Amino acid sequence: MLNPLNFISKIFKSSNQKELDKLQKIVKQVNNYEDRIVKLEDSEFPKKTEELKNRIKQGLKIDDLLPEAFALVREASKRTRGERHFDVQIIGGIVLHQGKIAEMKTGEGKTLAITLAAYLNALTEKGVHIVTVNDYLAKRDCLDMGKIYKFLGLSSGYINNDQNDYERKQNYSYDITYATNSELGFDYLRDNLKISSEQIAQRSHHYSIVDEIDSCLIDEARTPLVISGAAEDKTDQYLSIDRLVRQLKNKDYEIDEKDKNILLTNQGIDNVEKIFSNAGVLKNNNFYDPENLNLVHHVNQALRANHLFEKGRDYIVKDGSLKIIDELTGRILEGRRYGDGLHQALEAKESIDVQVENQTLASITYQNYFKLYDKISGCTGTAATEAQEFYEIYNLQVVIIPTNKKMIRKDWNDQIFRTEAEKNNAIVSKIL
Repeated sequence: MLNPLNFISKIFKSSNQKELDKLQKIVKQVNNYEDRIVKLEDSEFPKKTEELKNRIKQGLKIDDLLPEAFALVREASKRTRGERHFDVQIIGGIVLHQGKIAEMKTGEGKTLAITLAAYLNALTEKGVHIVTVNDYLAKRDCLDMGKIYKFLGLSSGYINNDQNDYERKQNYSYDITYATNSELGFDYLRDNLKISSEQIAQRSHHYSIVDEIDSCLIDEARTPLVISGAAEDKTDQYLSIDRLVRQLKNKDYEIDEKDKNILLTNQGIDNVEKIFSNAGVLKNNNFYDPENLNLVHHVNQALRANHLFEKGRDYIVKDGSLKIIDELTGRILEGRRYGDGLHQALEAKESIDVQVENQTLASITYQNYFKLYDKISGCTGTAATEAQEFYEIYNLQVVIIPTNKKMIRKDWNDQIFRTEAEKNNAIVSKIL
């Protein structure tokens, strides 16, 4: 009997090959330009860029300029960096320009492939955003690939966490801007809180190329970006509620690890009413009385803080301050705080100074932010497994790009351990 998964896989591979066959025809067109492009003087490349821009203004579609534009980028890369795009990278660039996802294996040159689509779309003078996974890569890739853009007569910049408003606006004004998804999202929120249009940093959301797109648009899709402002100062209540919540037993609540939530059992509700009534903080002896809605919220946050969030895994305490750990990168998120009183509940749990609670001023998820763009594309090493999700949510097609040479590297599956101790034991066993 035919396995349905194998059947679907065969169909996907077949359709992918048909797509590659179409793209190969465009690659030939790019290669046909090479003999003419290599004869150009260095000073002629910026002039060619201006020529292409003018042709767009005259009504020519950028799709028609792709072969020549890609050939220009390839030669510019060869002259400035000593690297000539392989045909498979040309294919990757075409896929990105078409607003699709290019699945490229590790080491196949995604960063260089991105320059092709970035240059072509920057010719519209509407700006291109290239999304990297961290600030370091945003700066590194901009400085490195910026040599290509500068040679071609385009400007490029990058956004980092330590930049002021003026620097951000300047870098967004360039033809091509490198930044992380969080910097882009927060700058968008900050722009929406500004009074004058002259203060707005970002331009229109024309085109974005997202590196490791599965991490950004699938894993972190529903992650809310929140800008908060100071609310009413009631820090003492967090300490008292934390102290009372600690009196509850395991049978008083049920933990939902997946959604990071806790629900009180019937027994738990009875015990909460008893404990909080004795403490004089419960009104009308009914936990779910409308007058206790604020208390219900804070009790829930205190339960989450004590039983769902772990010190060293989700956050650290440093110099008397509670700092969030990025669950995907393991990096400390400086200046970021949990919302809705959760951060205060964690501070109370750790017996450190509880800061004033913030109220949400602006918020957006990565999913909704990237839907603002006229066109998005991206690349990753593992997109085929989420192909259906990409198509259903973002209408993005995945194209698997072949490797330049036959793969001799073996990619083993990840090994997952329940605890760090088990992981360390496995490492020791491997060494011995």
